Amino acid sequence: MTFKRQLLQSVAALSVGLFLSGCGKAPPAPVAAEPAASAAAAPAPAPAAKVVTVGTDPTYAPFEFQNEKGEIVGFDIDVLTAAAHKTGLEVKFVSTPWEGAFTALAQGDRDVLVSAITITDERKQTMDFSDSYFEARQLIAVPAQSAVTKLDDLKKKKIGVQTGTTGEEVVVKLQGKTSTNIKRFESTPLALAELAAGGVDAVVADNGVVIHYLANNPNAGFKSISDAGFAPEFYGVAVKKGNAELLAQINKGLADIKADGSYQAINDKYFKQAK
Repeated sequence: MTFKRQLLQSVAALSVGLFLSGCGKAPPAPVAAEPAASAAAAPAPAPAAKVVTVGTDPTYAPFEFQNEKGEIVGFDIDVLTAAAHKTGLEVKFVSTPWEGAFTALAQGDRDVLVSAITITDERKQTMDFSDSYFEARQLIAVPAQSAVTKLDDLKKKKIGVQTGTTGEEVVVKLQGKTSTNIKRFESTPLALAELAAGGVDAVVADNGVVIHYLANNPNAGFKSISDAGFAPEFYGVAVKKGNAELLAQINKGLADIKADGSYQAINDKYFKQAK
């Protein structure tokens, strides 16, 4: 083999070696994949609305009564439902006899009472009241032919009242605590039924109830009489003494429905025709 041929073979071998060496180079390490972006956190579920148990005596139309389906309805029911909706409260109305309502509230069996409850200084000692949502006055119901024209004419007559109401207070003040002429009933409709039967000469009760009864019982033969001495009364929603948080929510709701016209619409629904 000539020197020149040896040289060419050496160069060729070197070239092949370099080529093979280049081909055998380890591939670059793979770039680590970026961690997948974490899925967006699902929004937390909205807290469940607080359920407030509301005691009401559904025998006081049009404020609270039972319709043909047995549902509790009325002016008070609509007002408190609308006010509660404004503040995220859920209300559950429970039939509660008037005579036991305040005890049920004090014992915690009811969170709230709404039942045409007049705000009085005496009641404020054992429960707290919302801002007033309705102004009422006492009214006298008598037979259409009665000669009664004012409260003083009833001093010696038999008068029907609902036990525990401001109507009873008015009559007791007129006739005295020991008067046997004061006939007490569990509800105003029962007192009015006694008037229709001739068992009493008159009934004294809140104007809204008397007006509603006369409007819906035109054949009863009654008329209503006001008296200049009847002071205005104000209904409020009652809560257990010291329950400031719930009271604040109710007051806010009442203020909101008065501001946006909802309250007036409810008022017109029940009382516009009676005015």
